[in-house]
Amino acid sequence: MLPFVYRITKYDPADRDESGSYIGTAEAVSDHGPVESAYLQAVTAFAEHAGIDRLAVREPQIAPGLVDFGAEPAIEGHGLAGLFPSDLAGFHDGALVSLALGLELVRAMLRDNGAWCRLEVEGRFTIHVGWDQYVYIGSSEPCEEALARTRVLGLFPERLDASPYDADYDEPGEQRPADDVFWARLRWCVALRQAAILEEIYADNATRWHRLNDGTLDEVRARLTPRAQLAVWPGLSTDVAAVLAGLPEEGLIELVWEDADGQITSTTADETQFVELAAKITGARAAAALSMYTDERQPLFTAVLPDSDGVLRARWRTEPTQSDRHWAILKTLYRGQVITGTVTEIASFGVTFVDIGGFTAMINIPELSWRHIDYPSDVVTVGQEITAEILDVDMVRERVPLSLKALQADPMLDLARQVGQIVTGPVTKLVPFGAFVRVEDSEDGFEGLVHNTELADTQVERPEDVVQVGEALTVKILEVDPTRRRIALSHKQALAVAPERHRHS
Repeated sequence: MLPFVYRITKYDPADRDESGSYIGTAEAVSDHGPVESAYLQAVTAFAEHAGIDRLAVREPQIAPGLVDFGAEPAIEGHGLAGLFPSDLAGFHDGALVSLALGLELVRAMLRDNGAWCRLEVEGRFTIHVGWDQYVYIGSSEPCEEALARTRVLGLFPERLDASPYDADYDEPGEQRPADDVFWARLRWCVALRQAAILEEIYADNATRWHRLNDGTLDEVRARLTPRAQLAVWPGLSTDVAAVLAGLPEEGLIELVWEDADGQITSTTADETQFVELAAKITGARAAAALSMYTDERQPLFTAVLPDSDGVLRARWRTEPTQSDRHWAILKTLYRGQVITGTVTEIASFGVTFVDIGGFTAMINIPELSWRHIDYPSDVVTVGQEITAEILDVDMVRERVPLSLKALQADPMLDLARQVGQIVTGPVTKLVPFGAFVRVEDSEDGFEGLVHNTELADTQVERPEDVVQVGEALTVKILEVDPTRRRIALSHKQALAVAPERHRHS
């Protein structure tokens, strides 16, 4: 906020009642002549006093609804014709314009032509045009000469604490940037056919739509307007008749459609315009009706384009989706982090889902325990609070795998120190190449393999010729590999060891 803020108006403060309301003759429109010229000369005086010759366009709007404009009818081109190309290139957030061009933008705003923006030099100077031709000028230094000049021009400057049009984008949370992670996720969603349309809001109330596929994504990205707001949507419905039949009985919607040439267009309409709208999209390939109400308008995810150096300087915010909220959580997580959560579900396919504070992480069965388990419920229950280690943070797929066992000592390391010992344990399973024997005295004890070549001194074709499931078998621990989770055993070598060295598992 700048220390010196002035409201410039053509209305005499003497014509106000005790509450400050203006009671004089109100001319809310521009005279397109001497009064308008006086405003522009006053703005010039302030800018020259502050040494300003270039201004940044901030938060541009087309036919804005946030201020009480509209005393004059909007004109074709919104007052920007002749100032910018027809596609409005150069009229975007952060665009630098000369003081002369800035004055023409002020003129267009004074005339309520339909375009609006803030004009600023960060930390030094601001120009805001408000309703009924109130102009607010902020400066980092007092502008006594400009104030005197303004009075000579027949206008009335007043000192204020702040401009009512100062930007206020301090909502809680962090805006998601359209960075490399965003584009990687978008590419993944396009490949899975979850996403097909990109909405580009290059100025408030000004939108372009882009069809997405693997071949066009880079091209679309390259031609987006700097600092644009982006929203990712699924594909349009090819059943246009059903879309039209499903329009609400009342309310404002945005209809998006693709014409026969592949051009995607949108327009807003209410129930009084639906018949006309249906005629307008005759022959459309596909369409979708999007609610204009925030709680009903749900794209897949959103973002705002950062500057070329990667810094997000745009102040406006998109309405966060669930994916955007997940992004905000995921960016605070990292591999190896120890986190506490609550088990919310144990899926039939064996995955355990854990709420870690607004995001659902997952634990695969092998990460629940160092020992073999058949079902997650052998280790965890729904509603249980657990502490686990994050194995990875996948920002693209929005996945966070966890591990319980990573926070526990691997009991197989203790077993590795027993290589060479003789133990006796039950045979748990026979396979064509050998027999598995449990070498620890517990139901979930580790099992090792006695290969056919280690079952007897003679050649063994089938393990069942030597041993049966459930039979106790004395074996020697030959090798324990914690990394590969393998234990090699030998029965024939155990037979060669003195009986006093045997132990039972």
